[in-house]
Amino acid sequence: MKYVLVTGGVVSGLGKGVTASSIGVVLKACGLRVTSIKIDPYLNTDAGTMSPFEHGEVFVLDDGGEVDLDLGNYERFLDTKLTRDNNITTGKIYQHVINKERKGDYLGKTVQVVPHITDAIQEWIERVAIVPVDGKEGPADVCVIELGGTIGDIESMPFIEALGQFQYRVGKGNFCLVHVSLVPVLNVVGEQKTKPTQHSVRGLRGLGLTPDILACRSTKALEENVKCKLSQFCHVPEENIVTLYDVPNIWHVPLLLRDQKAHEALLKVLNLHSDAGEPNLEEWTARTKICTMLHDTVRIAMVGKYTGLSDAYLSVLKALLHASVVCRHKLIVDWVAAGDLEDVTAEEAPDVHKAAWDLLKGADGVLVPGGFGDRGVQGKILAAKYARENKVPFLGICLGMQIAVIEYARSVLKLHDANSTEFEPETKSPCVIFMPEGSKTHMGGTMRLGSRRTYFKVKDCKSAKLYGNESFVDERHRHRYEVNPDMISQLESAGLSFVGRDETGRRMEIVELPAHPYYVGVQFHPEFKSRPGKPSAPFLGLIAAACGNLEAFVQNNVHVVKPVSNSVSNGVSNGHSSAKPHQNGNVFKSSNGSVNGVYSNGNGVHHG
Repeated sequence: MKYVLVTGGVVSGLGKGVTASSIGVVLKACGLRVTSIKIDPYLNTDAGTMSPFEHGEVFVLDDGGEVDLDLGNYERFLDTKLTRDNNITTGKIYQHVINKERKGDYLGKTVQVVPHITDAIQEWIERVAIVPVDGKEGPADVCVIELGGTIGDIESMPFIEALGQFQYRVGKGNFCLVHVSLVPVLNVVGEQKTKPTQHSVRGLRGLGLTPDILACRSTKALEENVKCKLSQFCHVPEENIVTLYDVPNIWHVPLLLRDQKAHEALLKVLNLHSDAGEPNLEEWTARTKICTMLHDTVRIAMVGKYTGLSDAYLSVLKALLHASVVCRHKLIVDWVAAGDLEDVTAEEAPDVHKAAWDLLKGADGVLVPGGFGDRGVQGKILAAKYARENKVPFLGICLGMQIAVIEYARSVLKLHDANSTEFEPETKSPCVIFMPEGSKTHMGGTMRLGSRRTYFKVKDCKSAKLYGNESFVDERHRHRYEVNPDMISQLESAGLSFVGRDETGRRMEIVELPAHPYYVGVQFHPEFKSRPGKPSAPFLGLIAAACGNLEAFVQNNVHVVKPVSNSVSNGVSNGHSSAKPHQNGNVFKSSNGSVNGVYSNGNGVHHG
């Protein structure tokens, strides 16, 4: 097994996750099998209880693991299915060691950070690295490990020590360290400054790790004299220094690495030249060209609670992007804070209320993503009602589906007190109730989580056709509350159709309004399995309907469309962000005003 460790220096938010994913793409394009591990130095055992404002979205895996959003990047870029063990946290490691100590496994020894914690980290990496994640048998050829945080952080010190030991444990030729650092350009002099990277590398070497490759983030390509200076002061060969400069979207990053022959440096350090060929990135290149050339736009109003931070809905944005590329339209996301649509805002801030409704009414489609808590719920209900009554394509995910059902019960069944017991425990018309696959009191790891099967009960429906007329689909879930099965007959007699259910028929998974051009709600989170070139079916339906092309897709049974190099693509941002920079290791600032290929009205755009 070969290992590539990706670390970051100077500041957080440089794009370590995208860099690690892109290294994986290039190595995979060389014919190698790749797996990934993300190390998060925080004490939480997983990301499940963290606020999206704190750490971006919680990404859900097939096995129910609630993990860092970087694992979503790995899965999308490499088209793999990772497990919860591919995300290592300080909490997991300490919990593992303490459990062993309580069982007496250490035979009375004093349990210490070195060697017990550091050994546990190394053993975890070796154990997880050999687990296949690409659907094939046997271990991968290369494991890409991303160490979260910044070199010098106190909380990452045990991992640094463990990885310093690990390089000798696996031996020379089996370990490659890629250090991602910042080369800022000071506006005053316009000169690329190398000192921050020099200090970062010096700190790294002082901790026992020496970089083999430097990946330098900058606004533009590094000048030759800057490369030469970095090589001298950081003791890294000049040909092993690559620039990751600002690009229109993150799909360009693997191409940057290939064009600068980063794969050759990686293969040389890992002694893999005899096992690998030249990287074949034709399809990736074609898709990337598409994503910078599209002109026809499609506007989607994202009505949510965390609109101040786009990372809170990162996978939803990616799924919209994948679908819009296939539909050959440039994606524009208009962020609408759900609370701004409510009547109370009309009284307190009429201008904000009007602006929100203008965005909603100007959209080609409406999307209400998942969420927890009652803040903004009334605004989401108003958005669903607007989309239903005005025949605007609508997709509700998780809570968004529940919102659509509540709105229908209130408006059509005239059950004005219809609600979810999550928001109104004593409601007389409980449309959405707590379903017993979890605990109401312990929040962490208690939900209906991971991959579950949905069976199509109605074959001739839009969702089944978009999924390729399959009899069932497996999608990932993350929720506690579901549509009340005792109200289904009442809702269906009024026109709603619950076309997808679980194997018992008691859990509602997909709802449609047959008389509407595209009004779909799904209890699961289809965004987690969307891939470039293989968009998620519900998102494809939303974008196709918003573009006026849904019938063509449904009739031709189109689910996956491969890109063609002479087509055009999408991106997302029609304004500037007022949001603070979000430092989560996955931002590559675009050179054309979009963020990661997605254009937006600015409420939730982050800058790198």
